Amino acid sequence: MLEDPLMDSAKEVEEESPKPPIPWGQRISNLRIRALEAYKKKPISHWILLLLSSAAMLVAFPASSLLSRVYYANGGKSKWTISWVAVAGWPLTALILLPTYFICRTSPTPLTLKLILSYIVLGLLSAADNLMYAYAYAYLPASTASLLAASSLVFSALCGYFIVKNKLNASMINAIVIITAAMAIIALDSDSDRYSYVSDRQYIMGFIWDILGSALHGLIFALSELIFVKLLGRRSFHVVLEQQVMVSFFGFVFTTIGMIMYKDFQGMTTEARNFKGGEVSYILVLVWSVITFQLGVLGGTAVLYLSSTVFAGVLNAVRVPLTSIAAVILLHDPMSGFKILSLIITFWGFASYIYGNTTTNKASSS
Repeated sequence: MLEDPLMDSAKEVEEESPKPPIPWGQRISNLRIRALEAYKKKPISHWILLLLSSAAMLVAFPASSLLSRVYYANGGKSKWTISWVAVAGWPLTALILLPTYFICRTSPTPLTLKLILSYIVLGLLSAADNLMYAYAYAYLPASTASLLAASSLVFSALCGYFIVKNKLNASMINAIVIITAAMAIIALDSDSDRYSYVSDRQYIMGFIWDILGSALHGLIFALSELIFVKLLGRRSFHVVLEQQVMVSFFGFVFTTIGMIMYKDFQGMTTEARNFKGGEVSYILVLVWSVITFQLGVLGGTAVLYLSSTVFAGVLNAVRVPLTSIAAVILLHDPMSGFKILSLIITFWGFASYIYGNTTTNKASSS
């Protein structure tokens, strides 16, 4: 049977013609259907745990940032103390880890020499990272420090690309450029939010330490992922908790050594006596700093396990404006037009990165 060339050309035209765009109403309907299907695949306990973990990220992390600023605003001086409380809550994670061995019937991951050395290095880097952020919160408003810390996404993407060989697409590169521009806007508007008792040099140092802390945070994130790829080979909930406990423990050890060397444990007595609100307020600030920071870490760990890195990125994107807004309302941080613009641009950068990450995951899974 002879083929009709006119029919063949018509088919080619039909195949080459672009498909009509899907209406927004249909897209929303399809998204709702997929969300309902995903909801039915998991038990209700899964969604309750995910909700609690998300709430921990969105409440605990901003709270710990504000408490760091409250410590310095009310008479606290020590950078090592704030670094110490960031890792002093590691036994809380250990208390959650231990029951998983009995409930989930899992066994602890064998500790090889390479794995122990990796945890020691990550613990040392985490201690240094917390110290850098402590300097940032000592000299910068909480809203500004939070916005600058959002640059950790840029360094996480770059370190992941060079160390773990993660992919970068146009949307991710666009996000890196956008967030970098947002940081530049804050730098240009430095005079609008500097505290009167903070010198120009201290403000600049706080700015630099915040960026360096974000860079180190990105490196820690990439190295943690590399440990899973090279040494652990699996990423179950208890394995993630094991890494968090070990890294926090070694970070606690290094920070405690710093506290002893600089005699900051003895200095707590003087700080508590001179703290605005008295000794009780001083103790409450430190105790709640320990609790909120550890709850934020646990929430982030659970979100990564129960959902995905994309959803964790969404929550991190939401956390930045929440911290800034809370700092303005509760701590009366100055909020200039440039800072608002930087906040919007940062949020846009997060959205671009999340979209790029989603596209990369779909391409790799197909």
